Amino acid sequence: MIEQVEKYLLSLQNDICEEFGALDSKSNFDKDVWQRNDGRGRGITRVISDGSLFEKGGVNFSIISGEKMPKSATELRPELEGRKYTALGISLVFHPQNPFVPTTHANVRFFIAEEKGKEPLWWFGGGFDLTPFYGFEEDAIHWHTVARNACKPFGKSVYEKYKKWCDDYFYLNHRDEQRGVGGLFFDDLNEEGFDTCFEFMKSVGSHFCEAYKPIVLKRQGMSFTEKQREFQLFRRGRYVEFNLIQDRGTLFGLQSGGRTESILMSLPPLVKWAYQYNIEPNSEEEKLTSYFLKPRNWI
Repeated sequence: MIEQVEKYLLSLQNDICEEFGALDSKSNFDKDVWQRNDGRGRGITRVISDGSLFEKGGVNFSIISGEKMPKSATELRPELEGRKYTALGISLVFHPQNPFVPTTHANVRFFIAEEKGKEPLWWFGGGFDLTPFYGFEEDAIHWHTVARNACKPFGKSVYEKYKKWCDDYFYLNHRDEQRGVGGLFFDDLNEEGFDTCFEFMKSVGSHFCEAYKPIVLKRQGMSFTEKQREFQLFRRGRYVEFNLIQDRGTLFGLQSGGRTESILMSLPPLVKWAYQYNIEPNSEEEKLTSYFLKPRNWI
């Protein structure tokens, strides 16, 4: 199981870095191969920074193991307590320079938890989501159309189920707002057997470039003002808040003794917080929260 999944994940990491590295005329993805001193983890972190397109981006592969599942995993699944585990996955985040190019995040992962004398428990998880600063309806429609296409071979209701899960998951409780326009989020996937679940994870991973690249190509040449750049930095604050306060993946990585540099690569290089930030009524900035950051059926 693990070897199959790792082979796919490494291939996916390489494909994504080649696809988006080619779009940036100023920078490319550095490669950092790492291993934990205790032998319980290794990975490849690919990071691009200070580029013409991406201010910062990272595509991280990691595989870790442990004798005890972290609290962030056992809170929702108490049956995992006392089991040793292996977890592997790809996680990526792109923070573009241009405020009209949305930030994006994607993740595909596989877990197996074992205990002597009991059947192993395994599952897949993942998804992709889009966080615009200036909303374009056609971008949201395209994004969700590709998300639906990724799910289509696996059943009529799969897209709707994982779209709703994404809307529910990427919600900032303390701000009472969505992080972005959503996409797909799934976890604990094991119902149809390993082969089918693996094929679904691969479909989600392999549709990411098709979902994001056309949006990047359409928006990366748009000119922007200092005010629009400032709004982008302000909205990035919401992204940071979610990742550090709510995100289960971040918590799992830190609680499992993961590699902090790789876990926190998701954070943007520049961000602003302001007390009672003033947004003009009926502006494009106001439309982001009043329209685009409301869960809706985009297709």
